[in-house]
Amino acid sequence: MAKKSKQEEELLVDVGSSLSQAEKFFEENKQRITIIAVALLVLVGGYFGYTQLYLAPLEKEAQNKLAAAQRAFSTDSLRLATEGNTAQMGFLDIASAYGATKAGNLANYYAGISYLHLGEYENAIRLLDEFDSDDPILSVLAKGAIGDAFLELNQAGEALEYYQAAAAASDNNYVVPFYLKKAGITAELEANYEESLSFFRRIKKDFPESKQAADIDKYIGRVIGKQQAKAD
Repeated sequence: MAKKSKQEEELLVDVGSSLSQAEKFFEENKQRITIIAVALLVLVGGYFGYTQLYLAPLEKEAQNKLAAAQRAFSTDSLRLATEGNTAQMGFLDIASAYGATKAGNLANYYAGISYLHLGEYENAIRLLDEFDSDDPILSVLAKGAIGDAFLELNQAGEALEYYQAAAAASDNNYVVPFYLKKAGITAELEANYEESLSFFRRIKKDFPESKQAADIDKYIGRVIGKQQAKAD
């Protein structure tokens, strides 16, 4: 067998030295390493237990409660749907009892929409603001509904902010022109004619096939007339 080269021997020495140092480090820190390893196992096990053994059954239970309230909502029994009775939980109780679940979060949205239709606009704003979702449609509708509530409270400036946010948060060909038109009308109410025109003209330019574009020239003409009258 050929003799090992000097370079190979040095490499073996370095590897052996590294292994020895690793063993020494482990021996000196064995207790700390063991504690860290056990802590990681507890964290992983705890997360699994929370999601699979606690959160998953809770989510299913919340979904069942939500379904009953949704049925009342679909038949326009909005007070029952929102506040419930002795026989069933309403959206408010579901949101409170199951806040950690998706169904509990969705209950905030339904409660907010219900209060909007019931004319309780402050409650609608509060609950819709508590709703948090990555859903590209529901999140936009919640913002728009907050705008509607502010408009009903004669707070057009706040309403305009939410209509703009709703239009900016989506690229949906139905949702965007819908809220652009609301924004345009609200800006017109505030006598912000240039801003109003920008919303209406964007509908005409970017969404010519939308329902909102069908009569948008009428809105543009009306605002230009008000703008000229103001200048005179």
